[in-house]
Amino acid sequence: MTKEKLGVNTICTHVGEIEDTQFKGAVSPIFLSTSYEFMNVDVKRYPRYFNTPNQEFLSKKIAALEHTEAAMIFGSGMAAISTVLLAFLNAGDHIVLQKDIYGGTRNLAEAHFEKYNIEYTFTEGLKTEDFEACIQPNTKMIYIETPSNPLLKLVDIFSISALAKSKGIVSAIDNTFATPIVQRPSELGIDIVIHSATKYFSGHSDILAGAVACSQTHMDTIWDLAKNLGGSLSDFTVWMLERSMKTLNIRVKAQQRNAKKMAKYLNSHDAVSKVYYPGLKSHPDHELAKRQMTGYGAMLSFDLKEHVDAELFLQSLKLIKPSMSLAGVESTMLLPAVASHALLTPEERLAQGISDRLIRFSVGIENKKDLVADIEQAIQAAIKQKLVNS
Repeated sequence: MTKEKLGVNTICTHVGEIEDTQFKGAVSPIFLSTSYEFMNVDVKRYPRYFNTPNQEFLSKKIAALEHTEAAMIFGSGMAAISTVLLAFLNAGDHIVLQKDIYGGTRNLAEAHFEKYNIEYTFTEGLKTEDFEACIQPNTKMIYIETPSNPLLKLVDIFSISALAKSKGIVSAIDNTFATPIVQRPSELGIDIVIHSATKYFSGHSDILAGAVACSQTHMDTIWDLAKNLGGSLSDFTVWMLERSMKTLNIRVKAQQRNAKKMAKYLNSHDAVSKVYYPGLKSHPDHELAKRQMTGYGAMLSFDLKEHVDAELFLQSLKLIKPSMSLAGVESTMLLPAVASHALLTPEERLAQGISDRLIRFSVGIENKKDLVADIEQAIQAAIKQKLVNS
């Protein structure tokens, strides 16, 4: 049976396994060697070349999930992003970047592209015409992230990919929030799909990794630079990631069910002014989400009203963890203004709609009643503490 005909749970569990031919173990063996035979072999393996047995086989799993020809594992999400961008952009080239993207990606462009003589433009909005208006004669790439971090805004993937193809431009997407469980951009025409594998691929808040999936032709271009930048991942961590990805579909589906419940609960709460979740009918991109996603994901964000201090609220949580990252089986919350988007100026954050009271909520697999109870007590505690402080 070909991998294209396998179910998602089967792909997560079995594609990319390494057969233990010696002892017939049920899981892939770990190959920790950093030195391999080079004579009379089909593949000259070297960790920095991204082709050790564990690296190679896990890449097959990711490619199967994203429905692409090839994939590659990196040492972090930013290693994946920076390698892709620098692989396709040369001095004098131009890139169109979505206005609402991960703060690290934005900082990469603003802090480093000038010294490489790479030009860039951030879109004014997220409509296809906003991207088209930014295209210049020297534009070589369009880069999007949907749903976006942290406001869960959506971009029309098919429309953007069609625009890029009509102009002969490479298209790339950060698919971290959606995962291939709820969104496969390659099927909508996107050339390169990028993940912070630290997030849902890992799912247990104990792995730092990145991933790229695309055609073999594009991967050859990426690999040619990647092998020199040296952003590869240790084989033990690769093995841990393969283990974690066996439950990817199960975890994401459970987290997504919880997220929908929590979004509805928060949307009716008198201490919350707005909830950002594509699964809500009130979300401006709800209809687009129904067209290009098979679910709505497990990330949401919400604005607390002025009478609830956001930092005091986070400090009062007892079950939900105030934490820098996301997508683990445990629920976490974050204040983007002081964490994920702290590198942006206050003006840049406000321009993106990121207020000082915005909370990003990565929903885990806990019981809804326990999550609700924790939020309720934290809100009340924050209100009382604010009164005491005043």
